[in-house]
Amino acid sequence: MILATSLAFFFVVFLIASITVAVFYLAFLKMRAEESEAAQTDLFTDEPRLLADGEVGLSGEQSPILRSERLSTITFWDSILAHFDFVGLMQTRLEQAELTWSVGRITSMMLLVGIIALAILLPFLPAWAALAGATGIAWAPYFYVLHLRDKRFLKFREHFPDVLDSLARALRAGYPLSSAMNIVAAETAAPVAAELRRTSTEANLGRGWPVALEGLGQRVPLLEVNTFIAAVQLHARTGGKLSEVMGSLAEQMRESLALQGEVRALAAHGQLTGLILTVLPLGIAIMMTIVSPGYMQILFNHPWGKLMIAGAIGCLILAHFVIRRIVDIQI
Repeated sequence: MILATSLAFFFVVFLIASITVAVFYLAFLKMRAEESEAAQTDLFTDEPRLLADGEVGLSGEQSPILRSERLSTITFWDSILAHFDFVGLMQTRLEQAELTWSVGRITSMMLLVGIIALAILLPFLPAWAALAGATGIAWAPYFYVLHLRDKRFLKFREHFPDVLDSLARALRAGYPLSSAMNIVAAETAAPVAAELRRTSTEANLGRGWPVALEGLGQRVPLLEVNTFIAAVQLHARTGGKLSEVMGSLAEQMRESLALQGEVRALAAHGQLTGLILTVLPLGIAIMMTIVSPGYMQILFNHPWGKLMIAGAIGCLILAHFVIRRIVDIQI
């Protein structure tokens, strides 16, 4: 037993040291790539180039057409990610969460977290259970991105009815839709202001309102935004008083938000119950380990002990998601 424990300890130390060296090596490669790109940019600083509108300008000026679309600053990691289809979805989620991270950074973080979790779980769980747990924990950075995305969408949904009211008042004052959106964007908090300003800019720069509104729907895939887009497109085809439509949409969205708030308040008790039922067995196990280590040591020494621990943790995680699914009431 002592020999197995010592081997496991030295294995974990070796794995953590290897991960540290790999992280510093990747950071060194990233720094070299950034220095190389900066040198290439400085090499052509004084040479003219053709911009998008046909005018000649200096390369020192930043052009959105020459914006870098690389998935990672590390060349070999960028070439690997380019062969996978999930990269586009992950990049969309990063943009919707309003993060400046690259896909290469988030995937590197996922690999790093997964390897560290595997090194921690391997001495306590069977190999298959440790691998499954590390795979689940490796998705933690991506779940953090989804959390920021949902938080941003929730804030957008809360401010959007007030934005529609302001937009309706600007339309009643005689402003066209593009000018009204610019005025409202200047007086509105993020993230609604940035999206409205970007939509208006895209429409005024030649893309047209249908394409600009379609881009807004892709960046903010909410029912309220899709309803607003449908109203604007229908008004462009049939005409009518768009200000009255915006006012009625804002009122309906406020009623929907109030109903959703009541449902969340009623479901909070079920969510708290599920969280307590998930944490309570873990708390009891930790308390028993501190109070009576010999009693819990049987699970670690018995041949079936690790399998029972892995099964219990799996059942707790599964039960937590089942309870959350039950109390997640969609309106």
